[in-house]
Amino acid sequence: MLRILLGLIGAGFAAALLASLGTDLATSFSTPAEETAEHEFHKHPKALALPSDGPFGKYDRQQLQRGFQVYKEVCAACHGLNLVAFHDLHALGYSEGEVKAIANQWAIAVPTVNTETGEAATRKAIPSDRFPDPYANETAARAANNNALPPDLSLIAKAREGGPAYVYSLLTGYRDPSPELLRKFPDAKPGTGLYHNPYFANLNLAMPPPLTGEGQVTYAEGNPRPTVDQMSKDVSAFLMWAAEPKLENRHRYGVAVLIFLLIATVLGYMSYQNLWASAKRKVAPVGPLDPVNKAKRTRASRKAGVKE
Repeated sequence: MLRILLGLIGAGFAAALLASLGTDLATSFSTPAEETAEHEFHKHPKALALPSDGPFGKYDRQQLQRGFQVYKEVCAACHGLNLVAFHDLHALGYSEGEVKAIANQWAIAVPTVNTETGEAATRKAIPSDRFPDPYANETAARAANNNALPPDLSLIAKAREGGPAYVYSLLTGYRDPSPELLRKFPDAKPGTGLYHNPYFANLNLAMPPPLTGEGQVTYAEGNPRPTVDQMSKDVSAFLMWAAEPKLENRHRYGVAVLIFLLIATVLGYMSYQNLWASAKRKVAPVGPLDPVNKAKRTRASRKAGVKE
């Protein structure tokens, strides 16, 4: 009796769940989702070709140095890079002396503690330090940026759909809202302290255009002109390196593993052919022509008096 009662209770729960599912499906099909400005006017990242793309891609060290210069002179004022250390810049082609100079001259001091008084203090950075945050804490960061929190850029190229193409599109995508957008969604107009960018998720963001004109960063001789487009590409490449500093090693290992697997497959197939080339498959005769079966049939026929 108890089993029957528990079965009925379970069946009731299952029926309620099925009814709820059916109601939700009917509602979703009968009532289409309301159109939003973000859904209709948000744009996917523009195409961006970098030397590091593809299975054989490699970083362009000169481009990475230009991108680091853009980060240092423009982005570092608001955005941290706290998963990257100064000594990691060796991979960009900087010498040991240059890395020490970059760390020593970094505009943001490293927080520390005065060993004599125990009070908070600051000091100049050294190569083993990670890039310091521009703000003491989240509260200070929001207070200085209209309550918006500037994200750390260490993994931004991996954390956003499109990777470095998203960063490039965002930096070059600032514009006024289109008349069609404002006509269809008047509330989509940027408010005070906001800037329109169709490559941002909700179309408006608190960060003003960081790259505003050619020559904002001065490149050394022999480099491309520092246009907004070029600077955006360079800093996107640098942030890709910051997120994937071992990318070239992974590419090399991947190619080596594929070559090893290909050679191993060929050797395995050749070994198989060599070991089984002389072996012939033996199939035992079965059926009415099998000698054993023929003898049994003959004996049975004779015993029954049937002439073959």
